Amino acid sequence: MPKAAAKQKIKARIMDAAKIKRILHRMGTEIIERNRDLRKLVIIGLRTRGIHLARRISRVIKEMEKVDVPVGVMDITPYRDDSPAHKTQPRVLKTGIPFPVAGRDVVLVDDVLFTGRTIRAAMDGLFDLGRPRSIQLLVFIDRGHRELPIRADYIGKNLPTSRREVVRVRLKEADGADEILITEPGRLRGSS
Repeated sequence: MPKAAAKQKIKARIMDAAKIKRILHRMGTEIIERNRDLRKLVIIGLRTRGIHLARRISRVIKEMEKVDVPVGVMDITPYRDDSPAHKTQPRVLKTGIPFPVAGRDVVLVDDVLFTGRTIRAAMDGLFDLGRPRSIQLLVFIDRGHRELPIRADYIGKNLPTSRREVVRVRLKEADGADEILITEPGRLRGSS
């Protein structure tokens, strides 16, 4: 378990693997209903867990409609406006979008919508690649506390939280298990 995660205590377990699977299926259905021409649709997952959710959504659509919806990966690090000022060069991970976005319907996928700053950065990055016909936002958890006027088109679950609480989306591809947790910063035993 990562060091930061070890310092947080679990307050509530919100979802298990079965519920996550049901919600992804529902969200896939909603995307199909809204997007009549799936050949113009592309899905872009935001690092890290948004990528895994994007791939799962694409598989749901393929199972239901027999259409392969391309999935890309976006790292929004260079576009963030909330990086510490002392960092001169942000650590850029990898953006992999092997298809044009111009004129396409793009579904941006992220695990948790909080302040809206990540999504603003993602849209800036997306427009550097071309002008999409439309941008839709899919988030698995919307926890509120927006600082920017950003609203998701597809929401897995609205989960009101305090600012102190942390929503942890754990996915088997990255974490070995599928679950959604609410944690709070805690003290380790023996720490002062």
